[in-house]
Amino acid sequence: MRDPLANDQRLDDTLGDGLAEALEDWASRTPKLAHEAHTALRFDPASAAIKLAQGGIGEQYLVYERAGTWYFAAGPAAEVSVSSDTLHLRVGQWHRSVPVDDPVEAVATALASLSRHGPSRCYGWATFELAFLLYEDRTNTGSDTLIHLMLPEVEVQLDGNAVHTRTSIPGILARITALLRAEPITSDATPISIEEPDFARYQKMVNKAIGEIKSRALDKVVLSRVVPLPAGPEIDLPQTYLSGRRANTPARSFLLNVGGWKATGFSPETIVEVDPTGRVRTQPLAGTRALHHHRETDSRLRSELLSDAKEVHEHAISVRLALDETRSVSIPGSVAVTEFMDVEERGSVQHIASRVTGQLQENMSSWSAFAALFPAVTVTGVPKAAALRVIRELEGEERGLYGGAVIMADTQGQLDAALTLRTVFQRDGRSWLRAGAGVMGQSTPEREWEETCEKLRSIAPYLRGPRM
Repeated sequence: MRDPLANDQRLDDTLGDGLAEALEDWASRTPKLAHEAHTALRFDPASAAIKLAQGGIGEQYLVYERAGTWYFAAGPAAEVSVSSDTLHLRVGQWHRSVPVDDPVEAVATALASLSRHGPSRCYGWATFELAFLLYEDRTNTGSDTLIHLMLPEVEVQLDGNAVHTRTSIPGILARITALLRAEPITSDATPISIEEPDFARYQKMVNKAIGEIKSRALDKVVLSRVVPLPAGPEIDLPQTYLSGRRANTPARSFLLNVGGWKATGFSPETIVEVDPTGRVRTQPLAGTRALHHHRETDSRLRSELLSDAKEVHEHAISVRLALDETRSVSIPGSVAVTEFMDVEERGSVQHIASRVTGQLQENMSSWSAFAALFPAVTVTGVPKAAALRVIRELEGEERGLYGGAVIMADTQGQLDAALTLRTVFQRDGRSWLRAGAGVMGQSTPEREWEETCEKLRSIAPYLRGPRM
């Protein structure tokens, strides 16, 4: 296992006295999850996690599924967030805001300060607009929060038939046990129908992007479109999660109400995974066909996908960029493509998938890997800087959490960042879906529109309104 304190002196040397003092004060105030309980799980972990989300435990919560294990985190016991130039620390009524030059490095430093007081895990998100900061365009990040992480008061791990609860509030253990013993709620939530926006605007965007590509300004750009949901009662996100999870096969799934964002989704891929040994993994998915769950039809579409020159080229240049980015933080010679051009089934679509791995350099943290690979090439394009310019000019509005990340990380060097796609979003009284497609020189607006429709079918049919 890598030493989580290995970089402390390097980090301390870069801090001003004010930031170092604020971090130590914040870390010492953060409650520890000192109370534990182990119980049996009586029903499936997804339903159990949703019962906890609906049970009113904590002001905010996040459910995160990874590799067959569900995590439920509620609180917050403490928070750390960054805007383009400021680190914000909070524990209860105590808070500090400190200017910083590198927000991602500041988050890494904050978690390193926590590690001195024992292991901790945090949950949260990063918005797509962090990309502009990483590519030296501070003018498009604004003052909004770019990364927000919550250290929970309650953390429940649901794995197989076992439940492991850790909390800083001993009196809440009995309440959690009672919730998990009760029968799951039978949903009579109502389905929600949506209306598709007009095709013409997306067609215009794609045609302009094709022109940029043919002028050799870039090789690929991923353009997205928003589908507003009807005004009225809010979407029931927990019930939407349960309905959609039964029909999807995500790499990660999540349900969150953290830092002003509410969302639930079924991520097709991870942006980056870093384990305690410093092993870095990323899984670019590029190249898409519909998935109908009919053997002959899906087999035909799979063969068509793997023989389509546009789709294969799009995937190959995405893998090439993932290799370059992973090499930038990895020990020379450690980077490899461990899976190449497999096909992954993800709900309503099938994607060409590859996996790139590397071994993190000793002077790098898991957040260094996150910064190197964020945003995912599969929601931006190649090269990324040029793609970001085209996205900003053609889409005309912020992406927010779409194309960003839902994050689970700890102070021992682990980090798991799910790409935020196939998701329903809620913020400031609005609810919406969003989907994109990779535009290449060989693209047509009709096919890229069709691809966005195929992706929307991973989430749209499972939207649920309030229970009747």
